[in-house]
Amino acid sequence: MVRWARADELPGLVSIELAADRLFEQVGIVFPPGTTMIEEAADPGAVLVEGEPPDGFALVGWVDGGLHLDQLAVRPESMRQGIGGRLVTAVIDHARATGAPGVTLTTYRDVPWNAPWYARHGFTPMPEAEWGPQLRALVEHERELGIEIAPRVVMRRRP
Repeated sequence: MVRWARADELPGLVSIELAADRLFEQVGIVFPPGTTMIEEAADPGAVLVEGEPPDGFALVGWVDGGLHLDQLAVRPESMRQGIGGRLVTAVIDHARATGAPGVTLTTYRDVPWNAPWYARHGFTPMPEAEWGPQLRALVEHERELGIEIAPRVVMRRRP
């Protein structure tokens, strides 16, 4: 069952993100050192989780007036059980409930469990001409952090 995280669960989510990030090594993507996205999250009201203790999480924020999926991570040993799909559905439901015009995200274009996976969940590439100033700044920040190791894409889904 997907639910909002409790504050005491946030530190435990770091290991989920790190383990999920290591999966990228099999496609030649190694992330630069630094803090994880979930380590920077202070508000459990921005984190949806599934499991007790959590097996996966979705970190969300607001960008240009819409909901933005900052990070989706599932424990590798718990993958392929629908957890990621249920988390994405909960994010879309939250966007709908809050009146957001849609959900945006940035992801790797050619990694099978990234853009192609999100496309199966109704996300489509978002043309750069439609990016707002905050989304543009977020993409630039990702480039500065050095995570644009492989082609990336901005995607959007309307609720």
